[in-house]
Amino acid sequence: MIAVEDVGVRFGGVHALSGVSFAVEEGRTCGVIGPNGAGKTTLFDVVTGLRRPTTGTVRLRGEDVTATGAVRRARLGVRRTFQRPQVFGRLTVLENVLAAVEWRGGGGGLPADLVGLRARRRAEAARRERAAEVLDRCGIGALSGAYAADLPIGQRRMVELARAVADEPSVLLLDEPTSGLDGEQSERFASVVRGLDATVLLVEHDVGFVMAACERIVVLDLGRVIADGEPAAVREDPAVRAAYLG
Repeated sequence: MIAVEDVGVRFGGVHALSGVSFAVEEGRTCGVIGPNGAGKTTLFDVVTGLRRPTTGTVRLRGEDVTATGAVRRARLGVRRTFQRPQVFGRLTVLENVLAAVEWRGGGGGLPADLVGLRARRRAEAARRERAAEVLDRCGIGALSGAYAADLPIGQRRMVELARAVADEPSVLLLDEPTSGLDGEQSERFASVVRGLDATVLLVEHDVGFVMAACERIVVLDLGRVIADGEPAAVREDPAVRAAYLG
């Protein structure tokens, strides 16, 4: 579903990523771990199109999307959350989620907007129904009218998750998803993700969470892949223990 091939990113003389290659099969959950500064978030930026790599290729379903921007990749089903939740603070919780689905429109363009065609009204009603359903699944349905800026970090993270999954992603990238969540929220977050028909790429410092949630682990250190395999094998890898698990 998603593959990076010999990807490198340089910031001046600093090599944030060097020769990173791996592929994740459709429907699989892959964790990316490593110490601070290993290049995990930079890798996410490359996969989602926020940053173009200095070298290498990114493929989605076998198609080269290296030169494709973030908006186009989102339209192709690539969605993400961020290490620090990125919500639209001046919008309500419901409006945050609607923002993820309204790009599809309702057909008919401006004339349809002006006359309020029945098809357009049906499309709007369906989007609102979908948004409400996702908010309930994420445990924040009662907050639909609250402004996102007024919420604590755990609830903002759930809003961000709802927005990311509202339009049924094919690839979902989660950057430190459990940060700021309490135990109940973490369980609900994991339940929502497990219920998706999507390929998931997950960056998380909670090693126990990663090992339990992922079928495969890729370990980065100083911008390079030092291990790639099933959780049990990665946990016992001497290079991983020296660099990260200690």
